[in-house]
Amino acid sequence: MSVRDQEFSDFVQARRSRLVGAAYLLCGDRHTAEDLVQTALAKLYAAWPKIHSRGAEDAYVLKILVNTTIDAGRRRWRRELISDELPEQSVPGPDLDGRDELVRALATLGPKQRRIVVLRYWLDLSVEEVAADLRISHGTVKSQSSRALDHLRARLTAERIDALTEERA
Repeated sequence: MSVRDQEFSDFVQARRSRLVGAAYLLCGDRHTAEDLVQTALAKLYAAWPKIHSRGAEDAYVLKILVNTTIDAGRRRWRRELISDELPEQSVPGPDLDGRDELVRALATLGPKQRRIVVLRYWLDLSVEEVAADLRISHGTVKSQSSRALDHLRARLTAERIDALTEERA
């Protein structure tokens, strides 16, 4: 194995789980998230020597992941075909137990707000980095993240109240 391949493999091994988790939060579907990460990693591999020499691997792969998610959302058609046969078993992904409530709440956000929340609070990017990645203004990042967080707080509180009410009944 070449040095390039070994460095890339080490990077993928260290970051893949986090990338799949971020992609899942961006798109809301585990299988789509795995496809998005695979596409992002393939594009990263093609640019690896240039990106690795600058130490910009994380920023570059996140940018690719966000752009790939946006592009996939714009497509009206899907590559998958409906079939009567069950697909082969998938490889277990990241452990997302305990996050169902949050994921359901994230799914109620619009795509733009969901991307902003995931980039800001899941991937811990600054307002400036999110604005640059999504090509929007800093003010838009701030206002949309504030509205999204208000919506999430209200949604999560309502779900907890509903759950407690059901337990008592």
